Amino acid sequence: MSADKSKKQKASTRKAAPRRGRAAAKRVGWQRDPEGMRKRILEAATAEFANHGLSGARIDRIARVAGANKRMLYYHVGNKDDLYLEVLVGTYESIRAAERELNLEALAPIDALVRLLEFTWQYYLDHPEFLALLSTENLHRGAFLRRSRHIKDLHSPFVGMIRAILRRGEADGTLRKGIDPVQLYISIASLCWFYVSNSHTLTVIFGADMLDSAAKSARLAHIKELFRASLAPRDDALDAGVAKLLEFNQ
Repeated sequence: MSADKSKKQKASTRKAAPRRGRAAAKRVGWQRDPEGMRKRILEAATAEFANHGLSGARIDRIARVAGANKRMLYYHVGNKDDLYLEVLVGTYESIRAAERELNLEALAPIDALVRLLEFTWQYYLDHPEFLALLSTENLHRGAFLRRSRHIKDLHSPFVGMIRAILRRGEADGTLRKGIDPVQLYISIASLCWFYVSNSHTLTVIFGADMLDSAAKSARLAHIKELFRASLAPRDDALDAGVAKLLEFNQ
């Protein structure tokens, strides 16, 4: 073997050694903190799917951001579709967990429901990734969410909580009778969702920044007023409507 060839081999070995060392360190870190690695993968995947959708998301980018490699990723969460579903269900788990922290059962019925509306509004503003992921799943007509065995169980207690609040309100006369809890929550989500998810196009159409602090405050005040009116006992709502009509005609 020539001297030049020997030098090249030694140099190559020296370069390879740090690479092997770094790879070994990653393996040790993964093995010592598997939950931490899984968490980083899911966080990176959430951002990737929210920004690029399911078809545009890339496993390579997710692995790089998480500080993992594909083998680690597949070990922890499976393939791309499995990862997307886990991220999607995770977004629902996060909002339902945050709602439980509101302790709505301790509030008067109307206050509890208005608090839920306020929370939903702010959550949508603070978590654009939630809106993006749900929009992606609706483009797929809910095909991936149907695979989840957990999603219905996740929402049943939430609907039950709203139902209990409505019954308390019916009993003390502060809420009108016959409000369906599922329809009510869909209305809450709709009142908040449309404005936030369409804020950019609404800004262009109406020539005003819909995400300006004043605009957001005005919108929240408006939907709270509508919401309260829709929950009021029938006689109260009719009386208020008649009073406004009389005031208008004077």
